[in-house]
Amino acid sequence: MPKSENTTTCLIYNTKLVRNGTTPAGTVRWRCPKCGASSVRKRPDVTRKAQLDQFLAWITGKASQADLGGASAARQFRRTTAWCWALRPVIPVTGAVYDVLQIDGFNLRTGWCVLVATHRGTVVAFQWCSRESAAAWGALMQRLPAPLVVVCDGGSGMHAALNTHWPTAQVQRCLVHLQRNVRKHVTTRSNTPAGQGLWGLALKLTRVKTVTGGEEWAQLFLAWENSFLHLTKERTYRKHAAEVPSWARPNQTWWYTHQRLRSGYQVLQRAIQGGHLFTFLSPQLAHLNVPSTTNEIEGGTNSQMRLLLRLHRGMPEEHQRRAIEWWLYLHSEFPNPAVILKEHQPEKRQHTNTAQPESKDPAAPVSLYDTGLDANEGLWTRSGWAGRP
Repeated sequence: MPKSENTTTCLIYNTKLVRNGTTPAGTVRWRCPKCGASSVRKRPDVTRKAQLDQFLAWITGKASQADLGGASAARQFRRTTAWCWALRPVIPVTGAVYDVLQIDGFNLRTGWCVLVATHRGTVVAFQWCSRESAAAWGALMQRLPAPLVVVCDGGSGMHAALNTHWPTAQVQRCLVHLQRNVRKHVTTRSNTPAGQGLWGLALKLTRVKTVTGGEEWAQLFLAWENSFLHLTKERTYRKHAAEVPSWARPNQTWWYTHQRLRSGYQVLQRAIQGGHLFTFLSPQLAHLNVPSTTNEIEGGTNSQMRLLLRLHRGMPEEHQRRAIEWWLYLHSEFPNPAVILKEHQPEKRQHTNTAQPESKDPAAPVSLYDTGLDANEGLWTRSGWAGRP
């Protein structure tokens, strides 16, 4: 007797079905009071939502597929959730104007880079790219209104995009990144007083918490310039040099004698000239509690994505990107996987008939013995509960 899969009404007698226990799998069985036939209701939408929830719990958690119940359970999990890799979550653009945004890039070992913008720990937008170029950052910034303050590191492509797309936003350079950039040039164990003094200034950056502290740091920086600025301008000419540095070009006739010291000094000098050093101390921005570092996005977003890839290591490149997208989407302002599932159009499987067509030729020989299954002989493929208790 045919019945509707999504209703509890018999299609022949148009009578309401009643509950008739459950199947061995726990599904409610429905029975027609007149004809006595029973059936179960099928809800593909509920099934797909449950599979997606199970997939997201695994991809964003610490458990492995083997933890689901052994090898057989892991294979079953991969079969039932294989379609979930086709879902591509996208954070919708709300048009909201944020007071403070932190932006940074996270590089995958496969060569991809994801640019992320967060607001108070919540992911606002992300953009895939091959490197942190001005065009890539511009694609991200075009989707968001300019915030009041941007906290970021010192990438050249990032600042070029800021000048183009968010010219009104004030910039706060991450003080921790400034320390690292200075350390890269002068190291922490410099043998010269100039290098030691410059590294000492970099260390004091993260200890500045008030306007008075910022003024005292600026006085120390001026004192360093009065004592050692001339060293950053000294030149060495090839014709008088006893040794040519390895980084000098073949046709280069001169170079700066203290190149590493000069580079470390320029890291701080550019941040001061751009007005990006102590933006968080501005009295006009005191009510915003602007952070002085990007520790929030480094520790709350980038480190978590790095941990995600390490826990699920071995995934192909496309699966790594999908896992990152889901993590970012689930940590956005209004995550709703049901919306992504509703917008997804599943691919329809094409069933091909592999059986041989019957011959219409009356002269064709009739097969008396064959290896096929014939219902007349009581041989056919059976399905059902097969006597399970």
